Amino acid sequence: MQRRNILVVGAGPVGSVAALACARFGHRVTLLEAQERIDDSPRASTTQPPTLEILAELGLIDEYIAQGLVARTFQFWDRPTRRLIAEFDFSRLRGETAYPMVVQTEQHKLANMAIKRLRCMPNAEVLLGCAVSGISQDEKQVVVAAGERHFAAEYVIGCDGGRSTVRKQIDIEFEGYTWPERFLVITTKFDFQAELGCCLRTYMADPDEWTNLFKVAGDDLKGRWRAVYNTRPDETDEEALSDDSVRARLARCYAPNADWLHLNLYSVHQRVAKNFRKGRVFLCGDAAHVNNPIGGLGLNCGIHEAWDLASLLGGDESKLDAYERRRRPLNIKYVQEQTVANKKQLEERNPAQREKRFEELR
Repeated sequence: MQRRNILVVGAGPVGSVAALACARFGHRVTLLEAQERIDDSPRASTTQPPTLEILAELGLIDEYIAQGLVARTFQFWDRPTRRLIAEFDFSRLRGETAYPMVVQTEQHKLANMAIKRLRCMPNAEVLLGCAVSGISQDEKQVVVAAGERHFAAEYVIGCDGGRSTVRKQIDIEFEGYTWPERFLVITTKFDFQAELGCCLRTYMADPDEWTNLFKVAGDDLKGRWRAVYNTRPDETDEEALSDDSVRARLARCYAPNADWLHLNLYSVHQRVAKNFRKGRVFLCGDAAHVNNPIGGLGLNCGIHEAWDLASLLGGDESKLDAYERRRRPLNIKYVQEQTVANKKQLEERNPAQREKRFEELR
């Protein structure tokens, strides 16, 4: 394997994993992050068994599990009737994976774990508060401008999110659409498991307003729940975030008078970059694709991309096109189609079709 000089843009979970993987393969790595600190607002947290295997390869698994919550099942409910439709048990994967479970660990914890390891490695450098402003490349190298500084690298990996500066700088289209409704995440200490008897990952279908419930550890490891709702297409920010609206939403999910710790309202997209590579620049994670979060597939897919690409960069340059050939169709055919199907299953309005879908899950 040849030792390369690699620059990773974006120190979120995908970028930090990409940087750590490249460094562990022996490459010289520089990780740039525009912000002065890692964003700890409520975002992705679900980590599937194959992703846990990657984190084990990176030496992060014990700390990762310790900082999160292990979920060995997930459930699908009909919210209006408060009816459990189906439960899925990851123990059925025992013998096929060393990790027959999902771990709920907030994504900023993963990023900080990886960055901590990188800072102890002689072949890695982490620079926070270093925003990329320009990219140029030729057949031998890429030059990245960040303020008054310029960085030269053999390869650049853009992991800088859905609004990716890297993707825009290399002029790659971000094909797809934006959903008319938005998603609202309410973080609360209300114990949905005690009230409903649900598990730590619960999807609740409702044709008018579905809810997804996830428990995470929190930075204090004392636990809190995230309740995710769809908004109406015509609902304003002020209305969705008002105290009365938040209380009403919690009450409709059997949490009357519950308080909350944090609110997050965001637009939801289904988009895939037209290319995952241009010359010596590659895209991973949200820089390459975004999707609705139902099913927890976006972050996991990004981590797999980072691991896949890191394993390719030290080899024959003629084989680097394999990254896009593998990863882009996989995202379109699996992640995009599955997350759209997951959303439709939660919001199905036809009563007969709803019951048919419920029966298929059983």
